[in-house]
Amino acid sequence: QVQLVESGGGLVQPGGSLRLSCAASGIMLSANHMAWYRQAPGKEREFVAVIISDGSTDYAHYVKGRFTISRDNAKNTFYLQMNSLKLEDTAVYYCTIYRLVQYWGKGTLVTVSS
Repeated sequence: QVQLVESGGGLVQPGGSLRLSCAASGIMLSANHMAWYRQAPGKEREFVAVIISDGSTDYAHYVKGRFTISRDNAKNTFYLQMNSLKLEDTAVYYCTIYRLVQYWGKGTLVTVSS
């Protein structure tokens, strides 16, 4: 059974940093594309960042230059380093992997507040 478990969310002040982790079990991440999405209260889920199986990355314009997606194949885990956080980054962050089938984690809450 495939499971994705996010961790690392929490409360942070504007300008602060957090690192989210997505640990996978039941599947090898290296064979899949990996991404982060987020959903703010009252809004639709939106794309944040992706790392393709070949290692290339892409970001939504609203996080580019502030967030970094990475992976550790040995730990079967991928990450989202979030710097210079803004109030509007407040959301539940979900990790997802996909190739032939897509899987989602249950999300971790990030709250940016002073």
